[in-house]
Amino acid sequence: MSSRPAPADPLTLEVVELIGSVVARYHQEYDEAAARHALTGSQARLLTLLRHRPLPMREIARRLKCEPSNVTGIVDRLESRGLVERRPDPADRRVKLAAVTDEGRETADRLRASLDFAREPLADLTSAERAVLRDLLKRMLGTGRPEPSRGRAGD
Repeated sequence: MSSRPAPADPLTLEVVELIGSVVARYHQEYDEAAARHALTGSQARLLTLLRHRPLPMREIARRLKCEPSNVTGIVDRLESRGLVERRPDPADRRVKLAAVTDEGRETADRLRASLDFAREPLADLTSAERAVLRDLLKRMLGTGRPEPSRGRAGD
């Protein structure tokens, strides 16, 4: 006899559907913003990922959830545009790191600044509500402790 999980309650199902709608809307806007910068969604995600530090190709593939051969093609196209460069890893000269160039960082910054989706609906929330939402999302993702609220008391 196999045990099946209990069916989700209606509130949980509604929350899951709403999260799915938010994610779909985010991806749609992200791809549209990428296109305005003459990038594919994958190219934009890779640039954004490399804004923080150079990464080995295998790590990029893991984070983007794709095959390393796909990452090679994406890096090739970004490299031909001067947005990314390959460097030897100082810790292991056999490993190549993909690193964003200054132009690539500027492009990634402009892309990020052009994403309006999150700002519009979040603008309707007070600072305290945004802090609660942030903390709940962090808790759901298991990515850390809630941060102290930085909002004003009247927000």
